[in-house]
Amino acid sequence: MREIVSALRISVIAVISLAVLLCGIYPLIVWGIAQGIFPHQANGSLMVREGTVVGSELIAQNFADAKYFHPRPSSAGETGYDAASSGGSNLGPLSKKLIGSVKDRVEAYRSENNLPSGTPVPADAVTASASGLDPHISVRNALLQTPRVAQARGTSEEAVKRKMRDYTEGPGLGVFREQRVNVLKLNLALDGKL
Repeated sequence: MREIVSALRISVIAVISLAVLLCGIYPLIVWGIAQGIFPHQANGSLMVREGTVVGSELIAQNFADAKYFHPRPSSAGETGYDAASSGGSNLGPLSKKLIGSVKDRVEAYRSENNLPSGTPVPADAVTASASGLDPHISVRNALLQTPRVAQARGTSEEAVKRKMRDYTEGPGLGVFREQRVNVLKLNLALDGKL
């Protein structure tokens, strides 16, 4: 009986000690280091304009107006772009529903950007990311949207391209991924709010 009580006491002490260490001390240390070294990223990479949070650099928003660059399609939530419902559609490559929606998106993309019917459309313009919240589009996608945005804003395509180049991010660590454009940052810059 004495051995059981001793083993039980050791187990309780171990559980309490590990709970305090792993659920209290360790998270506080990580939080403190993150706040000290990377405060912007640790707090969600929020973009604040005139005292109001307008979004996060890491989460896509829906822009439907012709004067804005449009993000990737989203399957996150009922109407898309819902950060609380992050996720893809889970439709496979042989799904008739996915094939049909991609065909519809290709036609809509060509129509809204005044592209000829045979123009190749970038995959990121018609397919959602795994999270449904990817804030970036490919440079090719942005270039195809540039004439529409320039016309809607009453400015030159070259002026819009200059802004686009300013918000084009290079490959991660210099080697991973393609160059990409952050849609929220670019749209805010075009509005003169960045």
